[in-house]
Amino acid sequence: MLEKFQNLEALNERTAKLFIQIANEAISEKGRFTVALTGGSSPNGLYKLLAEDENSRKIDWSKVFVFWGDERWVPLHSEQSNAGAAFKALLNQLPVPKDQIFPMFKEGVSPEAYAKTYESLLEAHLEDSKHFDLILLGMGDDGHTASLFPGEAVLEEKEKKVDAYFLKSQDMYRVTLTAPLINEGKNIIFLVFGEKKMDALYQVLEGNETYHKFPTKLIKPKSGKIYLMVDQMAASKLKKH
Repeated sequence: MLEKFQNLEALNERTAKLFIQIANEAISEKGRFTVALTGGSSPNGLYKLLAEDENSRKIDWSKVFVFWGDERWVPLHSEQSNAGAAFKALLNQLPVPKDQIFPMFKEGVSPEAYAKTYESLLEAHLEDSKHFDLILLGMGDDGHTASLFPGEAVLEEKEKKVDAYFLKSQDMYRVTLTAPLINEGKNIIFLVFGEKKMDALYQVLEGNETYHKFPTKLIKPKSGKIYLMVDQMAASKLKKH
């Protein structure tokens, strides 16, 4: 489902309402809400809205379990850390129990080893060991999502729920949920805005290029709902949507 917005403020307000709705439905149904947060700059406005008292009091945060869709293999205090950014903008303002927050980084272990540990965490906390209630995602100018980058072997992963690999173009390790696990999500929300996303969004939704060049094309939920929250600039090349 694609929803277009005149501006980023409207996009974030709608997404915050949807986040709250999905959280409360999950808590009402089974007593907990599992969410994978996204990184980069895309979610900052959303996170700040959710942290505001008017919105934050609408969710029982003691029943929320927080994970991430991907991460750069850097300490939480690094400016490049997705988890660190989420703590600053959102989690430090909320009463989420610390033992229910699972950053995709741990000191003293290899990224490959921690990817396996993270799989175990998911299996312990997700419904049927694979179903997130909500996965938040962004999309890069190159069409990547999470740490599923163009041309990388991780795009072909079929068995692992979490993978770690060295991304040569950025000279760093990345840890990521894999496409098969993301596609098991009950709800997936993409935040896509700005002129720089225009070409990638067109290719993902209407273009002829494959997922090897635009990995977001891999995200096709098995039975869950997908919400594409886009602004007018990002959607300006679309003809069919």
